[in-house]
Amino acid sequence: MSIHRPARARPTTSSDSPLIQLPASSSQDPAPPILFSRAASQIRAFLSASEEVDINPESVEELVQALIIEVNSSSAEESPAHPSEDSDGAQSDSCFNMEVSELDVSALYSVPDQDVQLWSPQQIRGMMHHLKERGMSSWMNEYVSKRNIPIPRLLLAFGIDLHPNLHHMSPVTLSYFLQVAMSRELQLREKLPHLNSIDDAVRLIRDSRKILILTGAGISVSCGIPDFRSRDGLYASLKQRGDYDLDDPQQMFDISYFRENPTVFYSFASQIYPSNFVPSPCHRFIKLVEDKSQLLRCYTQNVDTLEKAAGVSRLVQCHGSFATASCLLCHRQVPGCDIEADLMAQKVPLCTVCNAPQPGPSGNKSKKKKKSAKKAKGVWDSDEEDESDDPSYPPGIMKPDITFFGEKLADRFGDLLSQDRNEVDLLLVVGTSLKVSPVADILCHLPHSIPQILINKTPIRHINPDIIFLGNADDIITHLCAKLGWELPSPALPPGVASSESRDNTRKRPAADLHALDEPRRVGESHIWLFKGAEGGDWLQKIEERISGHRASFANAHSTLISFFFSDSESEPEQSPKKQKLE
Repeated sequence: MSIHRPARARPTTSSDSPLIQLPASSSQDPAPPILFSRAASQIRAFLSASEEVDINPESVEELVQALIIEVNSSSAEESPAHPSEDSDGAQSDSCFNMEVSELDVSALYSVPDQDVQLWSPQQIRGMMHHLKERGMSSWMNEYVSKRNIPIPRLLLAFGIDLHPNLHHMSPVTLSYFLQVAMSRELQLREKLPHLNSIDDAVRLIRDSRKILILTGAGISVSCGIPDFRSRDGLYASLKQRGDYDLDDPQQMFDISYFRENPTVFYSFASQIYPSNFVPSPCHRFIKLVEDKSQLLRCYTQNVDTLEKAAGVSRLVQCHGSFATASCLLCHRQVPGCDIEADLMAQKVPLCTVCNAPQPGPSGNKSKKKKKSAKKAKGVWDSDEEDESDDPSYPPGIMKPDITFFGEKLADRFGDLLSQDRNEVDLLLVVGTSLKVSPVADILCHLPHSIPQILINKTPIRHINPDIIFLGNADDIITHLCAKLGWELPSPALPPGVASSESRDNTRKRPAADLHALDEPRRVGESHIWLFKGAEGGDWLQKIEERISGHRASFANAHSTLISFFFSDSESEPEQSPKKQKLE
């Protein structure tokens, strides 16, 4: 199984522009809404889903061409200003009104009742169970390869009645349709109802033998390394400073933008570079789980190498790390420490091979040109006048081997995940908002029967874990270790760094009070627990209001029953139980 999300061609979409640019009306009056056939609407929905599921350029081209044909066909058959109506005055089923800017995947899910009966409820449950427990590859092999069931018929099991005009698409495009349906189904995990409490979490951690731990920037915040997406994170800080003309702060990690202007990345890279940081309790907990032979694998999205500093060996650095750096031109790889001096000085490091001094015509080294003040600091300005024809940036810029947006993850990620999904018996998600694919998709590709525990400062609304611990990750981990009777190993200092020089993130409390943390608060009788530092926002408020509402309803119902059975026998018949109780 591979869930790589490489850079790929996809239709350019936005919230205010259609996929297909239709001729503008010559009149100054607003153009009437465009009518799309059901086939065209399904094509547009599948194109919209390319934001979530990989699609190859050939399928994009095929779908766009099919959409043009459908739009032209609909326009020829019926005028947008005067849609046909049936005898009851209702608009024909062949076309319906849809704004051009709408790209709603829900348009796929409109199956007539008679078609649903092609699959019995028992068959559908069996198919969905196979998908959620054994994954996409196994499901495709069973139903497409072995049973040779046509994809349009399989789509009906997912609630998608594919328009007949789309039945004859290429096999690759039809497979993409099926991947969209499977991907959306895999996002609908049901919580395991018997897991809710801290004791349940402690039992799971103690008894599991193949724990998969998925981590993000939240486990390194206490070390002094900023996270990315919190209100005080790196993206918010960069946006507030307004030093760069960016549409989105995430552009700083976009490979295309880096190639155009590497100075932006190197202006803040020192903030996330792993220099003298000490592993946090979360990092040391992962090492402890590994020492107890219970760690299947740690998948980290972090590039700070603190898991390695803590001694973790069963590790996948999904987004690479600063441990090495490579030249964008000749691809020569060097240890990360070779570019550390330039990086910490906010200078763009250059490849020493691609930028080696060239001998002049006489065999002597050519005279170096005088650099401007900006270039002397490793900062180049494309608008700066230069007498030479040299490019704005020297060739051979060095880039840390971290995965930028637009770059493919290493094959090792997909290979190990395919192996681990068959062995894992517990998933711990710690310190991540799960916003970046394909790592965010890991939860969808694991068997849904595997217990999931979330440890994070804020809730993650697009997943459905069995137990949720909200708050400072270090405090939660320390609390769980106290319950487990486990002692975290002492933090390892970076090589050659004295304790006084390190950025020590350990808490300054007496040893006797190490586990004397504030007791967590349970939200009603739910599976949500709040620790110090929890930030639930509107989501948590709505959960608490809902629980309070259920409690009030239960209390009223209970009071009604009590008053009904124990009311005064001489009470007036017309009085309600509530009035009897009040009297």
